[in-house]
Amino acid sequence: MELRQLLYVLQIANERNFSRAAEKLHIAQPSLSQQLSKLEKELGVMLFQRNTSTVELTHAGRKFVDQAQIIIDAVELLRQEMNDISELRTGRVVVGSMPITGAHLLPHVLPVFKRKYPEIDITLLEDSSMNLEKLTASGQTDLSLLSLPLEIPALAYENLGEERIDLAVPPQHPLAARASTGIRTAMEELKGESFIVLKEGQGFRKMTMNLCREAGFEPSIVFESNNMETIQSLVAAGMGVTLVPRFISRAPRSEFVPVYLPLAEPVPSRTLVVAYRRGRYLSKAAEAFIHTFQTTVAELAQE
Repeated sequence: MELRQLLYVLQIANERNFSRAAEKLHIAQPSLSQQLSKLEKELGVMLFQRNTSTVELTHAGRKFVDQAQIIIDAVELLRQEMNDISELRTGRVVVGSMPITGAHLLPHVLPVFKRKYPEIDITLLEDSSMNLEKLTASGQTDLSLLSLPLEIPALAYENLGEERIDLAVPPQHPLAARASTGIRTAMEELKGESFIVLKEGQGFRKMTMNLCREAGFEPSIVFESNNMETIQSLVAAGMGVTLVPRFISRAPRSEFVPVYLPLAEPVPSRTLVVAYRRGRYLSKAAEAFIHTFQTTVAELAQE
């Protein structure tokens, strides 16, 4: 049994498809199939049930994947500890990010980090919050920018801070007049409004739905999008209202800008975190990135 074979099995288990797994591993599919067959013959068990379009783990396969992940994590831990002991200044951190939040926070964080640690490489991976949790739990990212609550118990996290939630309305909306008065809008007042929200799989969509339901109504959704910029432009064009995280609502734009209003007490907020696999060793590079992120977000919150 070879270490690379463990990596091959984990990748196949993640992709549920030989072609995609081979592509991610940068090897030919026949070579991947050959290595798996060799391993299964050595073990005397089938790890995967092959179907026409997908592959599924057998009972033995699930047991193998659980232990293989522990072994791979231990090897990574050993490598990282040896790097830290030798006080290498170089390193690599794979960071997962929600596209919307990352687009507004990472431009502030990454330049600061690169100035302090120019020889540490940062690899970014953007995906939905749901997929990022899975990628982080499986060790495919070292860290991921997410918001609470986390759904997967295998994840631990470090707090970045609280982010206020604002209401965005069209400039011609009756509530827009409150922008200059300081009057706050209660969530209950939004019953009957047309909502534009993120598509399923985005953590902030779930938060929006929960805030509406806590206020006693089911939001009437007229449009959905994967892009918060598109949503805000549609709001500005008069197509509906939406909720927007504070770091996003204050970002400058040239056109199609909605009116942003504070919500009434208790002001809703979300907790931003940097998540990582529970029990996984964090390299000095990863710890430095978390510290830089925490410091930068704290400074932004005070502006």
